[in-house]
Amino acid sequence: MFTRPAAAIVPFCAFAFTAPAVFADGPFYGDPPDATHPWALHDMNRPQPPLVTPGSFSTTEQPGRPPSDAIILFDGTDATLGKWEADKNPPEPTRWIVKDGSLQCVPGSGYIRTKAEFGDCQLHVEWAAPLKVEGNSQGRGNSGIFLMGQTEVQVLDNYENPTYPDGTAGSVYGVNPPFANALRKPGEWQVYDIIFRRPICKDGKVLDGGRLTVMMNGVVVQEATPLEGGGGHKARTQDHAMPDKGPLKLQDHGNPVRYRNIWYRPLPARAIDGGDMGAMTPEAATAKKQAIARTIRGDADKLQGLAKLRRQMESLCYEPDTATLFRVEASLTAWLASVKQTPASGMEAKKGEIMQMREAVDYMTHFKFLPDSNPTKSEIDKIIDANGWKK
Repeated sequence: MFTRPAAAIVPFCAFAFTAPAVFADGPFYGDPPDATHPWALHDMNRPQPPLVTPGSFSTTEQPGRPPSDAIILFDGTDATLGKWEADKNPPEPTRWIVKDGSLQCVPGSGYIRTKAEFGDCQLHVEWAAPLKVEGNSQGRGNSGIFLMGQTEVQVLDNYENPTYPDGTAGSVYGVNPPFANALRKPGEWQVYDIIFRRPICKDGKVLDGGRLTVMMNGVVVQEATPLEGGGGHKARTQDHAMPDKGPLKLQDHGNPVRYRNIWYRPLPARAIDGGDMGAMTPEAATAKKQAIARTIRGDADKLQGLAKLRRQMESLCYEPDTATLFRVEASLTAWLASVKQTPASGMEAKKGEIMQMREAVDYMTHFKFLPDSNPTKSEIDKIIDANGWKK
């Protein structure tokens, strides 16, 4: 039960105009927010995706060009070599070299890692095994890409060179073999596009074990593969906590494997990690809905007439508020009075406004954001019937 505070009655003149065209894209459309979803379905209050310019604009350009928001880790220059260091503590400059625009492993120099650290990401890496074929199984063109320094996507020359499946190129090493062997010949450039989601633990409990997707030369070889602790050599791993961020590491396995065109894009946080993606905990969803309602009410304060009324109505879908409900009901009463005083010759011009308000009120009463006792819906229906608009 709402207690009605004292408030000024909305003047009749506030509604003596036609509804703006934006009502055609109004909010009273999809299922409203619920206990774990702070946004309505098809919610125009939800932030728009940021604009990103793709890297490759046509089929004649080199695939894998970084998009506009990519963070470059290696672009073939000595300048970006400075973004890497030897995987040692204390850190040392890397002994890997830049040769013909590629970052080449110097066997025996050890792993290298990025100075920058990051977590969930889209990662692009191109690599090439030596043209001269030497060795077999794990001894041929071997390296590795370690997300956050822990989970390895295998780099290996498996062109007509079988090895144990969970150590094949494109595997989550020690966890899951690739779906397919889509490698090009030795010496040719291989392209990995990786989507990585780190494990998330809280209070010793695994909330999300993490997962990894890999495309090899445009072929999906891992799809949301559970990390099962991240994988490793000879010993099975178990789910465990990872830090928020970590470096990208490249492995020295004794072969002069080359890399080029390495970049990444941070991915938005999942709801379970404090972000807006997916269902939230009830507590997080409530806090988000309250923040959305405050924003909408602040926006409504800058508007007039029906635009103001509809924004106030919309805010109630996110958070009940006694004062706002009273203003909405007072405004609906004033709007109805203005409609009823419209001469018959002017009703057709108000048809769109009336039908859209009927839709909004129907939505609000259906989902109990307006009390059943509110007479607006039945009054609008009488107006619609009187003008023969029901059909």
